[in-house]
Amino acid sequence: MSKSKVLPYFEALFAVLIWGGTFIATKIALREASPATIVWIRFGMGTVILGIVVTIRKQFAIPDKSEWLYFAMLGFLGVTFHQILQATGLQTAKATTTAWIVATTPVFIAILGGIALKEKLNGLQILGIVLAAFGVLLIVSKGNISALFTGEEGTFGDLLVLISSVNWAVYTILSRRELARHPAARMMFFVMLLGWIFVNIWIFGFGPGISEVANLSSSGWGAILILGIFGSGLAYIAFYDALQEIPASQLGAFFNVEPLVTTVLASFMINEKITAITLIGGAIIIFGIWLVNKK
Repeated sequence: MSKSKVLPYFEALFAVLIWGGTFIATKIALREASPATIVWIRFGMGTVILGIVVTIRKQFAIPDKSEWLYFAMLGFLGVTFHQILQATGLQTAKATTTAWIVATTPVFIAILGGIALKEKLNGLQILGIVLAAFGVLLIVSKGNISALFTGEEGTFGDLLVLISSVNWAVYTILSRRELARHPAARMMFFVMLLGWIFVNIWIFGFGPGISEVANLSSSGWGAILILGIFGSGLAYIAFYDALQEIPASQLGAFFNVEPLVTTVLASFMINEKITAITLIGGAIIIFGIWLVNKK
């Protein structure tokens, strides 16, 4: 296989490895800053990086007037609302649990595709949806599903992360139209820019402003720099470059690596134990997602 064919696979792997680590980086940053501050800095940096790349590639162009409202909606859903849910959720949810819940996003895309786009679900896909849901319940409840209903297991953060997965599925379906009309990096730049503008309303209107920035330690800054430079900048670029060369059906398989990365890194970096229930639930989720995506 030539280098030109290998590179997109490395880019896809790079993106999911980085995104797998962002849950841990967010947990570390949350020790010193609120979700608003973290998201504001992170996507401010990501917007700058994407803007530079789009300019260097000579892909920069102002969207049509009719597209601004659409981009603003995507920016709110894909950046502002999505990150509010995940960062706030990670205040109480474990990084490992979050990663496995987020991994079920393809299931919600399939469900919404069936509802909104009239894409029929076959029996195996329905079985996959049920299995993925069961796997999530196992992980969140630590193997005691009945404890979820009594409040002994599970956190409010888990629920917020689950909502973020549904939200990302909505964003994915809505963004398909524009990805066919714009280079991916340019579209993501405007989506991220507008999303970041909405984050400004959040942090200055309802959040702490920038008062927390001065108090960040080297550890806090390190975590946020990873989130901004790698998580919201380079990983997006690598992923969308890979998407142009690799069929979406193949690229989806890479996302199964993301929660595994989070699980391993979380055990070393923030002392989240790898349990048998996590591995069993994760395997059930991956198998369920495979059934959902199986043609």
